Amino acid sequence: MSLPNCPKCAAEYTYEDGALLVCPMCAHEWSAAETDAVPADEQDAVIRDAVGNELKDGDAVTVIKDLKVKGSSTVIKVGTKAKSIRLLPDATDGHDIDCKLDGYGPMKLKSSVVKKA
Repeated sequence: MSLPNCPKCAAEYTYEDGALLVCPMCAHEWSAAETDAVPADEQDAVIRDAVGNELKDGDAVTVIKDLKVKGSSTVIKVGTKAKSIRLLPDATDGHDIDCKLDGYGPMKLKSSVVKKA
C-alpha cells in the first residue's frame, strides 16, 4: 500500500496515525478524504465582483465608487461601464480585470470595485 505524498511539502515519508495521514518532515496532518479532493491552488480561480457575483470573460461591469487614476488628475466616476472584460486570475498586484472604460481607454481594475451589469 502506497501512501500519498504530503500536499504541503511534497515529502514522500508520510504515515498513518489513526484516521489521519502525517508528514514527519513538516508535521502537516490531513485526512485521506482531503487527498482525493483537488487542492485549492489547482482549482480554477473564481473571480467575484464586490457583490459576490461570479465574473467571466466578456461580461460587462459597472464601477461602484469613484476611482482616482494614478498619474492623472482625472477620476473614474461611479456608474462608468466596462464592456467585454478580460479576467487576469494570476495577477500579482490585485488588478484582476483588464478592460476598456468608456471615455478613459484601456485600464486594469480590481474586482472589489466593480459589479456585474
